[in-house]
Amino acid sequence: MPRLLVRRSTTAIGIYSSVALGFLATIVATRELHSTQLFGDYATVIFAVGLLQGFFDVTVEEAVVKYGFRYVTREDWSKLRRLVSAAVSFKVAGGILGGIGLLVFAAFGPSRLAGALALGALIPIVQALDGLAGAMLYLRGRYDIRSAFLVWSMALRLAGVAVGAHFGVTQAIAGVLVAQTVGTASVVLVGLNAFRRFPRAEPVPLGDDRREIRSFFTQSTLASGVMSLRSGLGPLLLGAVSSTVQVGLFRVAQAPQSAFQALSAPVRMVLLTEQTRDWERGNQRAVLRDVRRYSVAAFALCVVVVPPVFVFVPTLIRWVNGSEYVGAANAARFFLLAAAVQAVVGWTKSFPVTIGRPELRLRTHGLETVLVLPLILVFGALWGATGAAAAVLAGMCAFAAAWFVLLFRIEPEDGAEPATRGEELTVEEAETGALSL
Repeated sequence: MPRLLVRRSTTAIGIYSSVALGFLATIVATRELHSTQLFGDYATVIFAVGLLQGFFDVTVEEAVVKYGFRYVTREDWSKLRRLVSAAVSFKVAGGILGGIGLLVFAAFGPSRLAGALALGALIPIVQALDGLAGAMLYLRGRYDIRSAFLVWSMALRLAGVAVGAHFGVTQAIAGVLVAQTVGTASVVLVGLNAFRRFPRAEPVPLGDDRREIRSFFTQSTLASGVMSLRSGLGPLLLGAVSSTVQVGLFRVAQAPQSAFQALSAPVRMVLLTEQTRDWERGNQRAVLRDVRRYSVAAFALCVVVVPPVFVFVPTLIRWVNGSEYVGAANAARFFLLAAAVQAVVGWTKSFPVTIGRPELRLRTHGLETVLVLPLILVFGALWGATGAAAAVLAGMCAFAAAWFVLLFRIEPEDGAEPATRGEELTVEEAETGALSL
């Protein structure tokens, strides 16, 4: 049990540190780029990279975690290796498509951003295997090591932005590219080593699982594409109906949402690993009970934290980003409320993977996106970043409501008290180091 506690604590420290470093990178960019116009251009490129990367990315990591745990439980090492080799091919192809999409965007986008966008086109390619390497660590139960590499990657990004932004927007993106290249290479080496520790076996066709896994790949990819439209296309639409200055304010205003996501990120990483394993072992009632507890705890936390932050948002932005960004305060308040709603349903990122229902993410994020994007066009044209943030809040409320309806309709298929067996297995594995590298 102490080893399990240490892993979870290390994971929390790592994720909080990585988010803090990412937040510092944004602060450094606002300071070094010297004007809201330049920072707005930088934010526009970052959002464009996120949009095209997410839209063309083939989201195989979730299927690798879900079916990987199934094959590990069955000790079916041949199918595990076939699953991972197929995932590598899909990830590389998706990264290349994302890069091509950014080159097209650079050709037809604002000429002043062409160089930065062209450099950004390499980011999806060099980052392609980052998430898959992390999935290898999840299969070994080493989410603590994954969190450590998140810290390493964000530290590199902070350094890259700090150096590059001093010279301009294009140089800042070059700094991000170099940092991502080194960070991905590092985690891929460790993830490959983790995977090699599974027993060797010749890959074999996936057989009856092939169709199910292909469906999982497809639905996860579509869900990720929809999410990228919401998070990446939204700011670009805001820039189209207002200005890149408003895109920059929108980026600054997202800080409360990033902070809340950081608070729940360690728990979500643990949930993805341990609940997926427990679900595959038949401990379904325990998983559903933990999900409900998560929402109750998150709601209680938000009741305490949100009111004072809501009041002092303008002061915080003035201290952190500078007085020229205080115009983002009202947008940040909307993001704060959206973040609170998102925190209550934070389990929705891992839960569809755990139960093998990725289509639920597609439905709920599809509803959110269909609502948010038109509202950003209307509200963004009227009220700039503040209106766009209000649109995000409306979409998040619809997303949360849809998920609670879906949750209460899920019926577990296991026995009356499966939790004990699942907890004993987890503790035993932690004590014996069965999941250790």
